[in-house]
Amino acid sequence: MNMKATLSERQNIGASERPSVRFTLHAPRSTLCAGTALLVALAFTDTCPAQGQDQAPSAPIRDPDDNPGLDTEIVDALNKRYGAHPGFRSNHAKGILVEGNFIPTPQAAELSKSPLFAGAQLPVTIRFSDASGLPHLHDAARLAAPYGMSIKFHLPNGVDSDIVANSLKFFTVATPEDFRDLQLAAATSPPGAPRSEQFEAFLKSHPSVEKANATLGAPDSYAHEQYNGIDAFLFVNDLGQRQAFRYIIAPERIVHLSEDEAAKRPADYLVNELPLRLAKGAVTFQLKAQLAGPGDQTKDPTQPWPDDRKVIDLGTLTINKTVTDSESLQKKLLFTPGRLTVGIEASDDPLITARDGSYAESFKRRNATPYADR
Repeated sequence: MNMKATLSERQNIGASERPSVRFTLHAPRSTLCAGTALLVALAFTDTCPAQGQDQAPSAPIRDPDDNPGLDTEIVDALNKRYGAHPGFRSNHAKGILVEGNFIPTPQAAELSKSPLFAGAQLPVTIRFSDASGLPHLHDAARLAAPYGMSIKFHLPNGVDSDIVANSLKFFTVATPEDFRDLQLAAATSPPGAPRSEQFEAFLKSHPSVEKANATLGAPDSYAHEQYNGIDAFLFVNDLGQRQAFRYIIAPERIVHLSEDEAAKRPADYLVNELPLRLAKGAVTFQLKAQLAGPGDQTKDPTQPWPDDRKVIDLGTLTINKTVTDSESLQKKLLFTPGRLTVGIEASDDPLITARDGSYAESFKRRNATPYADR
């Protein structure tokens, strides 16, 4: 496959037409089948694939430690809170697709043997999004934050790897069960109504929710927000050395609107502004990694690491155009934090596995007949 193939061209490659894969995806856990990642086909079979099996760009992945029942409960809880909107994601339903490239730094290759950092320029597809399962939400609404930025790196021979980040500085809850219960509690308090006793009780017992949400703002552009990889991962270099880290995706500058300014913006101001900005020139972000220090835990995403931890520049993301037919194609793409390459491993954060599984469940639902082509 030509490395410069467009997203539309990639989407038109049939399963029988995909070339062989040079890089096998790697999602380490203690119980991985034969030490390789478990890749789940669109049929969501539970068999362990052979090592080196081809990976479709948007095929769901599932860790053997995943709890499919909990994945379903998370999506059901999101649907209860926001309603079910056929053809759309259960969370971060509203968004826009753009394309560009990534150029790594030499320092990145010292930290990780991942092909992401081998030195070649890689094409990327990026989705910016608003939070919530409401596809027609005002871009500056309270429920629209945290804003999302998901990156799909297109490696040689059709293999992809993803980063899924958002504008929270740290996450609201520590476990998948708490995330499910947060949605169910919030569902008892419709927007604009007083908080229910159930929701108030949940917030009181989980102070991290309001603490995390206090870090949010409404940007004037998707290009003027910082996005953070909430979950911790591990770099592995050629010497086998491991370094825990969290991603940071830093813009050229951060611009947040006041409440009065945000209220005056049109409902789709973020989605409509980005194509106009790109028509005038490219947008760039720096992909960085905050490195954990001795004793820093990796399991709880509600606990940020100290600000004095070392931050390494991994490379430059350059965005130069929107994707044609973005609204249709973004529904058919799946971004998952556990879609990793050799040289990057998941930490003990339980949300990584749950995000992979629940995103796959949402993907399955929005592409189910008769909604796949809507």
